[in-house]
Amino acid sequence: MKKLFILLSFCSFSSFAQNLPVSFKKNEAEKKIDVLVGGKYFTSYFYPGESVLKKAVLFPILSAQGTTITRGYPVTPRAGERTDHPHHVGMWLNYEDVNGYDYWNNSTAIIKSLQSHKMGTIFHDAVLSNKGGKQGELVTTATWVDEDGKGQKVLSEKTTYVFSGTADTRVIDRMTTLTAMSDVVNFKDVKDGMFAIRVARQLEIPSDKPDVFTDAHGVETKVPVLDNSGVTGDYESSEGIKGEAVWSTRATWMKLKGIMDNHPINIVIFDHPSNVSYPSYWHARGYGLFAVNPLGAKVFSNGKDIRNLTLKKGESVTFRYRTLIADKELAKAELDARQAAFSKEVK
Repeated sequence: MKKLFILLSFCSFSSFAQNLPVSFKKNEAEKKIDVLVGGKYFTSYFYPGESVLKKAVLFPILSAQGTTITRGYPVTPRAGERTDHPHHVGMWLNYEDVNGYDYWNNSTAIIKSLQSHKMGTIFHDAVLSNKGGKQGELVTTATWVDEDGKGQKVLSEKTTYVFSGTADTRVIDRMTTLTAMSDVVNFKDVKDGMFAIRVARQLEIPSDKPDVFTDAHGVETKVPVLDNSGVTGDYESSEGIKGEAVWSTRATWMKLKGIMDNHPINIVIFDHPSNVSYPSYWHARGYGLFAVNPLGAKVFSNGKDIRNLTLKKGESVTFRYRTLIADKELAKAELDARQAAFSKEVK
């Protein structure tokens, strides 16, 4: 009876938590669409153009209490932040190797230092619709173009964002369908991908040593030892793995927790059973990159698992992710239940 009572109590809490109204506000001058939950700013769909970012992103992202959980650099730098990986901005979806072109390490800051790096660009095309209510839905389109955005159209993208929130939570669902425009589109099995968020310094795992990050093209980013004051991040996976050990493991969900503005923050990304390779490998790093990669396996499995996804012209693949941001601690039982709900609610 006690187990049944606990289950019913949780179901009652999760099912009847009061959703606040979601609304949108266009800002064409700054090339963004603001998302408001209960009249409070949540995030923006930000598409500043390829001279600033080579993809559209959600940036910045705030919790229900107004805490900014994303890193500001390089768009709006804040004191004490790391200044590595200028292509890590807000929340995004792209991939390191599509027909030999890199859509992940695609930053104008990187271009200046490279001679042979073959980059692609993801052009924002249009906002097809936005409608508010208990959930807010935003539908956008984009085109993946090779040769640094000057060549062939490779993929067409259609993305549906669904935003919602309560008094102490915010939720973002992203459903992205990619359709091949080239005769053949090959997603090579690589490390850097695919759905990701770059978090604020306070949510990193504390580190007491300098580091050097090397990308697939041999480009090094040296990161010095930083002040760890107020840095409290830690990961926990659905499989019970914690800390930096979660990198390269598979899980149905991953939680990053820490303390910001004197209260707990939990960020949870949920994988979906319909995604390629579910449960996916996680490219979750202590320095603030929180990513899931459904198309990479070779590096994460030490060569035991290899997958290269290929689409023929007109074929499509869809990726589905839910991100939950809470101003409180979330237990494993609740996250397992939320994972089950996501699996049923989104097809």
